[in-house]
Amino acid sequence: MDAQRIAVDAIVALTDCDREAAAAFIRKFYLAGVRDPKRLTFKGLQALRS
Repeated sequence: MDAQRIAVDAIVALTDCDREAAAAFIRKFYLAGVRDPKRLTFKGLQALRS
């Protein structure tokens, strides 16, 4: 769960996107087995960039 929180915090801080959207996206990757906060953040930034 810490990996999810870290990734969501980083994405929101870097992109100023909606926290709920970032959390939902990260949750999908986390449930798919990605547990590394850096990888979650990178994938989230790629998907949620403006």
